[in-house]
Amino acid sequence: MNSNTSFESKNSEIAINPKNPMSDSLKEIKSQLTALHQSMAEVQEEFASLLKSIHPVNRESGLNFLKYLILRKTDVRDLQLLLHENGLSSLASCESHTHRQIQVTLQHLGSKFGELDPCTMELGTKKIEENSQRLFGEKSENWPSAVMVTFDASFLKEKDLISKLLKKGMGTARINCAHDDESVWQEMVDRIRLASKETGIPCKIHVDLAGPKIRTKLLAKGRKKGRVKIENGQTVWLSNTSKGFRAKDTVISPNEPGVIEGLKPGDRVFIDDGLILAVVEKAEKDKAELKITRISSKKPFIKNEKGINFPDCSLQISSLTDFDRECLNFVCANADTVGFSFVRSAHDIADLRLALQEIVADIPFIILKIETHEAVKNLPSLLLEAMKDEVCGVMIARGDLAVEIGFERLVEIQDEILWLCEAAHVPVIWATQVLENLHKSGVATRAEVTDAGHAARAECIMINKGIHTIEVLKTLRDISQRSVALRIKNRLVFRPLNIAKDFF
Repeated sequence: MNSNTSFESKNSEIAINPKNPMSDSLKEIKSQLTALHQSMAEVQEEFASLLKSIHPVNRESGLNFLKYLILRKTDVRDLQLLLHENGLSSLASCESHTHRQIQVTLQHLGSKFGELDPCTMELGTKKIEENSQRLFGEKSENWPSAVMVTFDASFLKEKDLISKLLKKGMGTARINCAHDDESVWQEMVDRIRLASKETGIPCKIHVDLAGPKIRTKLLAKGRKKGRVKIENGQTVWLSNTSKGFRAKDTVISPNEPGVIEGLKPGDRVFIDDGLILAVVEKAEKDKAELKITRISSKKPFIKNEKGINFPDCSLQISSLTDFDRECLNFVCANADTVGFSFVRSAHDIADLRLALQEIVADIPFIILKIETHEAVKNLPSLLLEAMKDEVCGVMIARGDLAVEIGFERLVEIQDEILWLCEAAHVPVIWATQVLENLHKSGVATRAEVTDAGHAARAECIMINKGIHTIEVLKTLRDISQRSVALRIKNRLVFRPLNIAKDFF
């Protein structure tokens, strides 16, 4: 027996042999883990009605998710350090089997259980894999993740491009209802199915609903040219009408009713993907006075059709628009999965589900696009509502999400979404700007290569439109293979999550 084996045996004896007195640190570990175990043991009874509303195949997953929230509302950083120092599991990779991991660790400290939690790591991993396959199909050969490719009308002009995409790893084709029209979407579907039949490579169809189009529309100055010059400190107005304003005033319509009414003084307003920041000075029923406080663009203009984000208020608008409802017949006839843009609440999901069921009994699987600060805050209730369906998924839509929560918070929030979804056994799509520079210019930046490596942690990676799609797929496969080979999980430190605290 070598020295390492001898040390491990002695350490194990201290932990499990009741004749050996425990050190103070092991007693503290056992005390804290026992408290967590007891809290988790009460979850099933406490949330019995909620768990009953979840689809039967997801109830074990829902229960594990609630137990994970118990863990993550608690500050266990000191406990993790003690666990690690004593050669025990630090709980850093327990998302898919939370209670079971705590019980097994307690067993090493002498605790006995009549029955262990049935949600094992093997069960959790298998559940995520099965759900991923239902959503995205079988992963292509040599790919650790599924791949979703955003379609553009230009794809229809290039012969054999779709076949090439399939052969390079595309398993899901994404059609965005915010662009083109139904005739183009249908041609895309028909061409995808034809290429799939010819190559023998299956391909899922994902359709993203457009959601509320909160975009700039100039009403007074700059209306004819479609743009207006601005400067720091300048006053601009938000209004749905130009009445009552002078021709020289800069008046912007958010192009969606119900937005202005929710604003209050001090609220931030981001324009053009966050390049322009304004703050509400005064808010009235039909107009709001804004002060420009930052312009990050080299060209200081507000243009038509640029996105507007309101991260400090709850907008009184429906996530499912009239236009979305008009698209649902096409969705039900063609889509395997449907992306719910700008979803904010559990009620939104119930609304979409009902609208789909009015058209067809066997509805497409719903993918929640997390892209607002409200969706982040409400993620637990969103997941539990979505789990009423047999299979569901989540897309981390990092474009609007980064503007809504602040670019500096994107790293932590996208990690939190990954953790929570793994605990619920819900597959995740990593989306927006994956190898974007390579896609547009043919050359990848160092930063986006690192980002693509992180993307491999998700069950599916989405790439946007560009002119170098084939090269992006090749590069992404190589990066993903190398990244996955380096790790299964990182060692995580569990500071308490506000998302979990807010849920309880």
